[in-house]
Amino acid sequence: MEGESKQPAGVLLVDDHPAVREGLALLLAQDGIAVLAEAGGRSELEAALARGSPRIALLDLSLGAESGMDLIDVLVDRGIPVLIYSMHEDGAIIRRTLAAGARGYVTKRELHRVLIEAIREVDAGREYLGPRAAHALAAHLRGIGDGDDAGERSRLRDLSSRERQVYRMLGEGATTSEIAAAMQVSTRTVESYCARLMEKLGLNGMRRLRRDAIHSGHGDG
Repeated sequence: MEGESKQPAGVLLVDDHPAVREGLALLLAQDGIAVLAEAGGRSELEAALARGSPRIALLDLSLGAESGMDLIDVLVDRGIPVLIYSMHEDGAIIRRTLAAGARGYVTKRELHRVLIEAIREVDAGREYLGPRAAHALAAHLRGIGDGDDAGERSRLRDLSSRERQVYRMLGEGATTSEIAAAMQVSTRTVESYCARLMEKLGLNGMRRLRRDAIHSGHGDG
């Protein structure tokens, strides 16, 4: 359609390798996709966002000592759609990025045309998984369905029964006050359970904890 965006402007590249960013910018330019800014980590990202809001962020997950996973919230809170472009092809990782708010995922082993298609789809307000990412995610979800996802089961096995209850209720959409009422404890006690859940599950913030609980099929496991 003529009114649909086919040449998104203002892409933000987040990758810790300057040469990779330079190469990507040249490739995207060949398809009429302009790069507004580049960043190698959180500090550069914050500076780039202070200068203007891109229409879409192309985010790597491996940023040296930092993790791109921790930057998804920063971008989503600014209303910027996030497309992950990463070497990781682990279905559990892909699932976590989508739960954190990413709109798409393309692995770096895909053909260039897949990345271009993904950028256009996410820029148009749709979600997109590259073929390799879709395959990895499907295999991961089948494993969960069959009860074979040892990593997922292991990380939840360390939770106490009360922590599991809080985790399950968060996944059902309950607020902390509703959880407190159901468990007959104070809101502060529930907040303490949430803090321990975040520490045990390696999650940063209540939003990420709630998303993780929603997308997990093992709240009772």
